[in-house]
Amino acid sequence: MKVMAIDYGDARTGVAISDAGGFIVGRTTVVPSYNPDKALAALAALAKENGVERLAVGLPKNMDGSEGERAALCRAFAARLAEATGLRADLWDERRTTVDAHRILSDNGRFGKKRKEQVDAVAASLILEGYLDFLRRGGGSV
Repeated sequence: MKVMAIDYGDARTGVAISDAGGFIVGRTTVVPSYNPDKALAALAALAKENGVERLAVGLPKNMDGSEGERAALCRAFAARLAEATGLRADLWDERRTTVDAHRILSDNGRFGKKRKEQVDAVAASLILEGYLDFLRRGGGSV
């Protein structure tokens, strides 16, 4: 099953798409998201072009597990994305993915503008890796 993970943000939205078997990250990209409607259309088009069968949308929880304003925005965006694509959109706890993405990029010599342009795609791949691992362990519903 091909899965697309989304790290939704105000300026940029990171996207990671699995291989056809749903085992590894096959492709990453970033779409501008200053305009949520345009971001929604771009993500729906990516899902269709790539034969995606399920969506995993990052849910930014606080470290104590509570949800704030940003989580509410992501929940609403995920619902709109599911409606636009006709696909199941599971919410996936994305705590620490952006921090880990910055660390990964720093460890690989990516700094400044290059890192800023890539961090959302790397965060989306971390969301995707966690979600795919969950599915492999037999998780069917989040």
